[in-house]
Amino acid sequence: MSTITLGVDLAKRVFSVCEMDAAGRVLRWHELRREAFAAWLGQQPAGAVVAMEACSGAHHWARRCLALGLQPKVIAAQFVGPFRKSRTTKNDRNDAEAIATAARQGNMRFVPVKSVEQQARLAWHRVREGYKAESLAIGNRLRGLLAEFGIVVATSDLALRRVPADLDAHDGLPGEFRELLRDLAAHWAKLRERIDACDARIDTHARQDARCIRLRSIVGIGPITADAVVATLGAATDFRNGRQLAAWLGLVPMQHSSGGRARLGTISCRGDAYLRTLLIQGARSSLQRAKAVATEKATPEKLWIRTLDRRMPFGKVLVAIANKHARQLWAMLAHDLDYDPDAHVKHPMARRLADQHTLTATACMNPHM
Repeated sequence: MSTITLGVDLAKRVFSVCEMDAAGRVLRWHELRREAFAAWLGQQPAGAVVAMEACSGAHHWARRCLALGLQPKVIAAQFVGPFRKSRTTKNDRNDAEAIATAARQGNMRFVPVKSVEQQARLAWHRVREGYKAESLAIGNRLRGLLAEFGIVVATSDLALRRVPADLDAHDGLPGEFRELLRDLAAHWAKLRERIDACDARIDTHARQDARCIRLRSIVGIGPITADAVVATLGAATDFRNGRQLAAWLGLVPMQHSSGGRARLGTISCRGDAYLRTLLIQGARSSLQRAKAVATEKATPEKLWIRTLDRRMPFGKVLVAIANKHARQLWAMLAHDLDYDPDAHVKHPMARRLADQHTLTATACMNPHM
């Protein structure tokens, strides 16, 4: 196995490459165009580590490396910055060297390489988010234009959709302005149709994947969240445990601890913002369902959510639920399990605590034992 580490600063056309030996010394630099870089990769010894930042095209090159017998390592950009020698001098060479140095750290965490199928499924989510942003912008544009002529619409999409059909009821609007509004409203309607088409395709993916079907048994995990989780994480084996996945999603508090005193701040918001948003939104649904169900019919998880709701602010409750869901999703994917609402009771730690409570209660009842 090769001991060479190759740090690559990816680009559209010209790639900067830093070669390091086993001792961390820089052997040579390369400035390669895209076609030359692809050919150069094929000349590298089997087992060589090829490190790169997580960016557009990183997974494509990582798959090319795997096909050539190399070891690709994709690193999140925030983990590379501290290894750059100069914070004030940022260039391609410094970036490539920092990437190679970061990849050599024994405690470094890497981004799992996505397959072509995973990226194709995620593309539907990315396009859907783009359509949603564009739809919101057009809706706001319609409201702003109408307000210029004294027409104020209620804050709902349904109310806004009715306006283009009732333009004739508003006197004093110029004819070309009416035409502009109708064209804009037609474009808005097309975007909604495309969002619905994306929803239908994502739902089809979720129904055809056994992993998604299992994940959807958790309250608050719908087809969009389940499909996004499977397409992003795969088998989730790149994470040692659910706690690490929750940290990667930014669902844990930031720490400012020193001198044995723990100081916890807001959640870190690191990692995949899309998945984090979906889990937070799903947590709202879980909270509503837990509060609506009768106590005698509530599952242990719903009772836990109710307890949280009584003693914690609304935002913290949502983050706690999302954190728990992230851990459950990891366990179900990594160990190929179905959802078990009583799984916490079977955990070895829970059994030890139950045994301790039993021993304590017995000692209190029989003080002479």
